[in-house]
Amino acid sequence: MTIKESHMEGIKAVRECEDVTIENCNIQSSEFGWLSHRMIIKNTELESEYPFFYSSDILLDNFILNGKYSFQYVKNVEIRDSCLDTKDAFWHSKNVTVSNSIVKGEYLGWYSENLKLIRCKIIGTQPLCYAKGLILEDCEMIGCDLAFEYSEVHAVITGSITSVKNPCSGHISADSIGEVILDENQPVDVSCVIEGRSELNKEEIQNSDNCNGNLFNNKDFPVQET
Repeated sequence: MTIKESHMEGIKAVRECEDVTIENCNIQSSEFGWLSHRMIIKNTELESEYPFFYSSDILLDNFILNGKYSFQYVKNVEIRDSCLDTKDAFWHSKNVTVSNSIVKGEYLGWYSENLKLIRCKIIGTQPLCYAKGLILEDCEMIGCDLAFEYSEVHAVITGSITSVKNPCSGHISADSIGEVILDENQPVDVSCVIEGRSELNKEEIQNSDNCNGNLFNNKDFPVQET
């Protein structure tokens, strides 16, 4: 099915479909693209509350989304040169790559597996928690507090991160980090390297019984223990 140069409305547009191509369209559909597979969408704007629920094998190019609860339980998705304004995006998703895009909204990518963000601008509170196989390459994080909680993460960030809380493992690198928060709920076997490039400070966070492992004491990396 191919749809071009169209305006689409309706609650359940493109539901349980396969092999769909959409180009140069404007869509308003609160449950768009549910349970659909092998979709290519280019140069299109979508307003939707629960788009792409349980769908797979999706390519989005020059795509503008204004939504909520987007891309939940999706698999095998590539998004490039797009703008996503949506809360709770990519929850429980698997194998998603987003490049050269703006991703705005709270609680991004919780419980995701193999989510990869490349040269993206990420905006919003408490992003990227409870994630496995999380990769960020040359991304910006704006207003991102309490990031990476309980996540396995490898992140290279341009600029600052407001705060990082209880990461599980991996490597987080940024120009600066406002605060590192470790509390009694951090995983028992936690091991995460956090690097501030501007001061060339690096520490490995290691759990101990009283949560007093090798923590940051530099002014650029204040640590809050609760």
